[in-house]
Amino acid sequence: MKTLYLLCGLLCDSVVWEAQARALRSRYDVRVVSFEGLDSFAAMAEKVLADAPQRFALAGHSMGGRVAMEVYRRAPERFERLMLLDTGYEGVAAGEAEKRGVMVDLAKREGIDAIAGPWGLPMLSPAHREDKALVKAVFDMVGRMSPEIYARQTNALLTRPDATSVLESITCPTMIVCGMEDGWSPPARHEQMAKHVPHCELRLIDDCGHMAMMEQPEAILKVMEEWLEMPVRS
Repeated sequence: MKTLYLLCGLLCDSVVWEAQARALRSRYDVRVVSFEGLDSFAAMAEKVLADAPQRFALAGHSMGGRVAMEVYRRAPERFERLMLLDTGYEGVAAGEAEKRGVMVDLAKREGIDAIAGPWGLPMLSPAHREDKALVKAVFDMVGRMSPEIYARQTNALLTRPDATSVLESITCPTMIVCGMEDGWSPPARHEQMAKHVPHCELRLIDDCGHMAMMEQPEAILKVMEEWLEMPVRS
């Protein structure tokens, strides 16, 4: 049975991948990885590689997509295929540390639940912000974290390397996916990413924000199944 890694993003745990993992487990050894307690992409990448088989498929969402690129930087020959969802590749932007610092300070001052709304709601497409069950699932997920976890993961994001060279070096079957209404990491960024990766496929998902796997679980499963069947180039 082939191994499929699913990497979680900032303040996310296995709930974000629940629908896709459940559907794919009969055919793949699905391993969902979250990164509580780690404060660098190097440590996160090594967590993935620590018990990985010689070959694997890997999909990463948001911060997990950036971690996926770091894993590729370290072990490109072990990738069977790669999927990047609602993520980014550039280095730290001007003013980013200050913006992220405001949210981390709020979490430290008032508790992790204080950021569930201001952090979580903008991650969803406008229409899905009215979906009470979905909003509760996102808020509950944030609540399972802590200010310390948030600070460590934020440090990882703020010390990340630019991954442009990684994208340009990718040779395995690759798909880039983004919600059409992702206001955090918009489609235009993913279109630029796709231009850097030789022979990759780009999929934009309608009625979908940043939390694509939770907002449009069936659509994401469909593109994942397409990705898992993409032929390896000789």
